[in-house]
Amino acid sequence: MNGRFRVTTMRALGRPTVWVAGLAIALLAMLGGCNNSPWPEGSEKQNVVRSAMIENTPRHLDPTASYWSNDTLVTYQVYEPPYGYHYLKRPFELVPKSAAAVVKPIYLDKDGNKLPDDAPAELVAESVYDVPIKPGIKFAPHPAFAKDAQGKYLYHDMKPGELGDRRTPMDFKETGTRELTAEDFVYAVKRHATTRITTPIYGIFSEYVLGLKDYGALIKEEDKKLREGMDPASLDKPFLDFRKWPLIGATAPEKHLLRLRIKGKYPQWKYWMQMTFMAPLPWEADAFYAQPGMAERGMTLDTWPVGTGPFMVTDFTKDRRIVMKRNPNYRGEPYPCEGAPGDKEKGLLDDCGKPTPFIDEIVATVEREATPLRNKFRDGYYDLEVFERTDTGNSYLVEMKDSDEVREDYLKKGFDFPQSADVNMYFLGFNMLDPVLGGGDTPEQRERSRKLRQAIAIAVDWEEYSKIFPKKAGATAMSPLPAGIPGSHEGTPGDFNPVTHKLVDGKAVRRSIEEARQLMVEAGYPNGRDAKTGKPLIIAYDFYAVPTPERKPEIDWVVRQFAKLDIQLDVRATDNNQFQDKVRKGKHQVFWSGWNADYPDAENFLFLFYGPNAKSVSDGENTSNYQNPEYDKLFEQLKSLDDGPEKQIVIDKMVAILRRDAPLSFGFFPYASAAVQSWVENSKPAILIRDHGRYLRLKPEERAAKIAEWNKPLWWPLVLIGAVVLIGLVFARKSLRRRERMNARGEVLAS
Repeated sequence: MNGRFRVTTMRALGRPTVWVAGLAIALLAMLGGCNNSPWPEGSEKQNVVRSAMIENTPRHLDPTASYWSNDTLVTYQVYEPPYGYHYLKRPFELVPKSAAAVVKPIYLDKDGNKLPDDAPAELVAESVYDVPIKPGIKFAPHPAFAKDAQGKYLYHDMKPGELGDRRTPMDFKETGTRELTAEDFVYAVKRHATTRITTPIYGIFSEYVLGLKDYGALIKEEDKKLREGMDPASLDKPFLDFRKWPLIGATAPEKHLLRLRIKGKYPQWKYWMQMTFMAPLPWEADAFYAQPGMAERGMTLDTWPVGTGPFMVTDFTKDRRIVMKRNPNYRGEPYPCEGAPGDKEKGLLDDCGKPTPFIDEIVATVEREATPLRNKFRDGYYDLEVFERTDTGNSYLVEMKDSDEVREDYLKKGFDFPQSADVNMYFLGFNMLDPVLGGGDTPEQRERSRKLRQAIAIAVDWEEYSKIFPKKAGATAMSPLPAGIPGSHEGTPGDFNPVTHKLVDGKAVRRSIEEARQLMVEAGYPNGRDAKTGKPLIIAYDFYAVPTPERKPEIDWVVRQFAKLDIQLDVRATDNNQFQDKVRKGKHQVFWSGWNADYPDAENFLFLFYGPNAKSVSDGENTSNYQNPEYDKLFEQLKSLDDGPEKQIVIDKMVAILRRDAPLSFGFFPYASAAVQSWVENSKPAILIRDHGRYLRLKPEERAAKIAEWNKPLWWPLVLIGAVVLIGLVFARKSLRRRERMNARGEVLAS
């Protein structure tokens, strides 16, 4: 019975119609699944922008704490400060955002008398900004605003364990909203005095906002009372309600009128009002997230922001994905009708007056390596390679120069990466609190350290860097001020850093390594060894990203620069979040960093070296922890000056001090060129423009067509596989039939 069944089965398999049909079905199944898209089927036709995040999700989406470029992917799409920048105009122009107008300050003298607009700084005791807030603005729907029929908040008094299995604000059944008022801005300003979270701008704000410094001391005491008897390590902290304690520098005389009182004359204050540090924050959100169990499950403003902007976060999967959907309560601010010369010809004014945003959703996915990220962009699966970056197009431009074939392919695909100058820089910094690099207790020791830093600044050859890494190239920096910032001399004939360069035939040429070695001798480190102990000089190099294969050549390049002076580098590469922790604790020596302008003023770069703004002391943005009384005095003078000859003199003196003291090796000003697909309309990348999400328009049908064209399945491998399988089956069938005709002695029987 078994033998007959086997013979019958094998003969059945030998029938051509059966096995050929089976082969056809298998091939069709393989072809049906031949799709290299990383996204759900059909998503290319949706009105959704897809982009990448580098390595990990942002650490701080709380507007009080956020001060890293990566955060702006979310913060400037969700929050609305009083002001913003006109999307298209250049030079950059402040425009009202949540405010109804960009206002001029009222200057008062020490007796409270009004002064003229051109009053000298020494007469101005106070600047008063009365900012009208647009009525009718609504917060995005959120459970923090949900109320019952009696008007009581549904989710403000949850007991331990009542949170249940809810892990995101999206898991709450009810949501609510309310109108934005001036008090929400007052609450946001007060909140910079908190001791609960990182507050990078408190040091600066407390110098200007009347009463904020004393308010900080008050809040510290009040917070101590609230947490008395509690476990200091507990993530659950009682609600710190800033409404209880008034602040004279920030008030709301009327429902839609914000009054800010600023010490003295500080022209740059208007620029701070376009940053998310000044974004309104509802007290309800603070109260909601302060409840038991919230922080443990990651439900905080750092992951689930609450704003009035065009988008709202609906999915935050740590180190994997962030999704922002259209805020249904957004009022639809119109697209601009004016721009810079040439914008009309580029089609950038075609949407004049239309309500924004134009897209329904922004999806950002974490990419840890450059190759898959770039492949997805080239294949059309990312619309913007990295949403908040303006330099990602440079690598494609280099590829187009290096290969005619690549150039032809990119032009055929419609890739366009216009290159321009922007207002940012990269550099190598030195921690001035470090005993080796930073100074010492005596003038002699401090001079030794200065010469060590100067030697390193000469040895690090940024001109070479741009040649070796053309995809990340830029203009070698002679100061911390990029071209385009008023007061900068970058690019002008005869301007150079005399510590690192000298003029040869009218051109700045880097000083020789022999000169750097002589400085090493004067610093007490001949041939990279301590002259007193004979021990080799070993310095830690902190890098703010993991050493992936793509980054290792750059890290190795830095190691080689120090090796010119026989200095050994101990590379300590970390992810961005770990790097930030390290520098806050002052546990760094040499570090790679960068700075994107917050506003177009020299003060925004020069404050990176202001003593009271030291990162490891006051959690400011002076990551080098540089302290120089002469520099600080000039900075105090700079802050009150309008652009002009007097301000230029002060800027030049400050730059000269930085060149001499070398708290960093001035790096380079990178060329700007964003990687954006041709089907993304209204794109005009600029570092200062962070809220571009609401202006972008997609052409999904064009995207779908191009993705299909660029990712056609390769049929020949499947045809080849099918042919090999077919030949194998033919031989197998012949072999099977031959065995069937054999007798027990192996003789072939006649058929």
